[in-house]
Amino acid sequence: MSMVPPSLLCLGLCLSQSTWAQKGNLPPPPITALPGSTVPAKSHVTLLCQGPKQAEGYRISRVGSPEPMYEEEQITSRKTNALNFTEVTTDKTGLYHCSYQRGGRWSQFSDPLQLVMTGAYDKPSLSSIAGTVVAPGETVKLQCFSKFNYDVFILTKEDGDHVTQNQSSVPHDGGRQTIFLLNPVSSTQAGTYRCYGAFHDNPYVWSQPSDPLQLQVEGTTDSPSSTQPRCSTAPSGNRASQDIRLGIWIGVPVAVGLLLLVFLIFLILYCLRKAKNNAERKERHPEAAGWVNGQASEAADPQDVTYSQVTCHVPHQGTAGTPSWVPRQTQSSEYVTLAFK
Repeated sequence: MSMVPPSLLCLGLCLSQSTWAQKGNLPPPPITALPGSTVPAKSHVTLLCQGPKQAEGYRISRVGSPEPMYEEEQITSRKTNALNFTEVTTDKTGLYHCSYQRGGRWSQFSDPLQLVMTGAYDKPSLSSIAGTVVAPGETVKLQCFSKFNYDVFILTKEDGDHVTQNQSSVPHDGGRQTIFLLNPVSSTQAGTYRCYGAFHDNPYVWSQPSDPLQLQVEGTTDSPSSTQPRCSTAPSGNRASQDIRLGIWIGVPVAVGLLLLVFLIFLILYCLRKAKNNAERKERHPEAAGWVNGQASEAADPQDVTYSQVTCHVPHQGTAGTPSWVPRQTQSSEYVTLAFK
């Protein structure tokens, strides 16, 4: 086994130290993300590393990665290098930084950029304990709550300064919550806020955003006058369960009322059907009813009875044993009762 000469070992170490020293001589470039660094799952995002006009190449890599994910020595614009993600997934989230090359030397790394994917879990709820319209200088408490056991909650401001707070959660009312403080509140903190939930083992994969909360500071152009009543949101850590109970209270009476209405409609239809059947039965048999009624009236009124005499001629042939002095019966009379309607 051959040994490396000490002179060659010293030369390699000196060259390595010289290379890293040269890398720190150039200022770091800015790194940005378009359309933003916090994007929904499977969305497109582009990371941009901006350097000087004399830049000869760029590197964009994940913080802690031993090798750069992308390197381009010859680019068209010589100003910007882009790393495109057609679909953001969990394996592409994390911290990214970049550097550029000029004159054979690499610049310092940029400040890290946090690439976050949202929409992985159910959304939490966000409410203001003191109300959504506050006076300057007051302490505002924003409560982020979820039934899921998120390890941390993240508060973001969608307009203005894009302030982001990240705090650990604590148990509350069968779930987890965090209270974010804005103290003292100023006009610059007015705007739209949302909160997210995340876990320690995957801090760059967030839940769906909460419903927006509009915070207004009195005295600003966007806030109502101080004479108007304040809009307050009830401090509820269990807003979902309250909505369920409210739905039950409203739904049960409505369901009972619908059942009673259906029963009444059925009863009315049944009575109408029965009356219709009786009418049809009378229309099909009017003769029987009339004959019975007519016979009863004829029996009660003797003036409607007519008697007719019917004479029947019965010829009798004489016989040998009949005396001639016996007169022959030539006719007989019967009375028939005729009834006229």
